[in-house]
Amino acid sequence: MKQITPGISDSQFIRGQVPMTKEEVRVLSICKLHLDENSIVYDIGSGTGSVAAEIARLSEKIKVYAIETKSEAVSLIKENVQKFGLKNIEVVESLAPAGLEKLPAASHAFIGGTKGQFKEILSALYQINPSMRIVVNAVTLESISNIQKVLLNLSINYECLQMSFSRSEKAGSYHLMKAENPIYIFSFNLNDKSGEC
Repeated sequence: MKQITPGISDSQFIRGQVPMTKEEVRVLSICKLHLDENSIVYDIGSGTGSVAAEIARLSEKIKVYAIETKSEAVSLIKENVQKFGLKNIEVVESLAPAGLEKLPAASHAFIGGTKGQFKEILSALYQINPSMRIVVNAVTLESISNIQKVLLNLSINYECLQMSFSRSEKAGSYHLMKAENPIYIFSFNLNDKSGEC
């Protein structure tokens, strides 16, 4: 029976040494994208392709472009696409924002990694579709600070959630809660210039 909610177990993905967005973070991030059945989505800094896979499984009508620059990660995305039988994901080997203008215009973008090009990526996305819906994940203090600075300078109204959670882990006959790194989830529409934060 086909699962109709996002939430593929992390252990189901072929991962290697490439960082991956955790299951719980994927679910909330995808919720914040406000997708519809005909969405065209850029997954920028796709890593293992876990977010792209979760989105693509929601509807065969959704088209996802998994954009990644590391060759090891590109190979993993292709393996995961094949494993889950997802025909609506196209893997793009590129460092964003280069190459985005060659793709069909997206309605949504998930940004999991920027290689320090966040401002340039936002500028390119605005040129492609000024009303695009964006969700950005960040874990380092430097990334969080840079994202907030860029959004404030552009007067974009955004929502920021800080998510932290723990998982139970067996320790002998007991169970302990093991904390995962906290993550910041920024969500906004590019053309929402109200200036409220």
